[in-house]
Amino acid sequence: MNLHEYQGKELLSSYGIPVQRGKIASTVEEAVAGYEQLKAETGTEFCVVKAQIHAGGRGKGGGVKLAKNMDDLKQHAGNILGMMLKTPQTPGGLNGEGKLVRKVFIAEDSYAPDFDANKEYYISILMDRGAKRNVIIYSTEGGMNIEEVAEQTPHLVHKEYIDPHVGLRDFQKRNIAFNLGLTGTAYKNFLTFIGNLYKAFIGSDASLFEINPCLKTGDDRIIAVDAKVTLDENALFRHPDLEAMRDTDEEDPTEVEAKSYGLNYVNLDGNVGCMVNGAGLAMATMDIIKLSGGSPANFLDVGGTADATRVEHAFRLILRDTNVKAILINIFGGIVRCDRVAQGVVDAYKNIGNIPVPIIVRLQGTNADLAKVLIDNSGLHVHSAIELQEAADLVRKFIS
Repeated sequence: MNLHEYQGKELLSSYGIPVQRGKIASTVEEAVAGYEQLKAETGTEFCVVKAQIHAGGRGKGGGVKLAKNMDDLKQHAGNILGMMLKTPQTPGGLNGEGKLVRKVFIAEDSYAPDFDANKEYYISILMDRGAKRNVIIYSTEGGMNIEEVAEQTPHLVHKEYIDPHVGLRDFQKRNIAFNLGLTGTAYKNFLTFIGNLYKAFIGSDASLFEINPCLKTGDDRIIAVDAKVTLDENALFRHPDLEAMRDTDEEDPTEVEAKSYGLNYVNLDGNVGCMVNGAGLAMATMDIIKLSGGSPANFLDVGGTADATRVEHAFRLILRDTNVKAILINIFGGIVRCDRVAQGVVDAYKNIGNIPVPIIVRLQGTNADLAKVLIDNSGLHVHSAIELQEAADLVRKFIS
């Protein structure tokens, strides 16, 4: 689950991490009120207007603007709110549709008063599955062009691997600070900053923290000027306060609806709809579709209770994709009985009415023989298969 910048900063601040202060606004009027409050707190008229969407590169798309006074603030907030912001990370990139900006963050100008005395760094924390370690990735070249830095000058990007059973050690904090070239008060402040940042990463069950830029100010403070936070959805049951931050407007509406039905659904760009129980079987099904010349249109795990209602919801979700030319249902009856799934398919088919694409059903496991009889005697335009390769051959036949 992704958080907005302002939400990520709230999380970091709760762990004692200095962040760029600001006020959230959904209208120009709220932006003006937030600006007045921020002006009273900071004593400066300068502020930064930041679009709040789940994508990076907002500055390159015109979603981050410096306001020097109230007039600038009104103009930038009015222009950014309601715009379709296109960045390298929005769907389709800079040539895509973009994302609608519903909120702006009115942030303090952390770079004042001595702009030239500031230094930007890049810091991120994530899991390296290959190394089976958490890793802190950092660079002295923070800012908008970090992707180019990583591509053109990879020697400027450093990594510090952390054993999750041991945690971040003091010598590792010092190593990171040394590689960033920090000294004196800034060095000491950074040791506290990076220690608390790692605590926040672990404590929130995050899968990604990205602070870009992490700012060293002219008076040697270390501040998170931006905060990109992704949380592990499997651990949200431990964090109801963080789950409440979910912004469904930023998510695929079909995936949001699927969650409400208890379905695990991810929209893809292929031509074969998949309905499977179990993530591992779903991945294998997607592989066999690809090997057969097709391309999966979705990942859909109906779980262990594939009854008629759930199967019907799954059908309706898949059929919304006009690119789907066939649907492959691949169920292994371990926890769930195959005949119950088969009856669910038949009932769902009848409830939906005319389904314009062929349906291939492969059921294996508990009561698979009864399930095949149910499917074959249903009178519906459903094709049953026993072996996975047989199902794949049928997929190839219908999409070719």
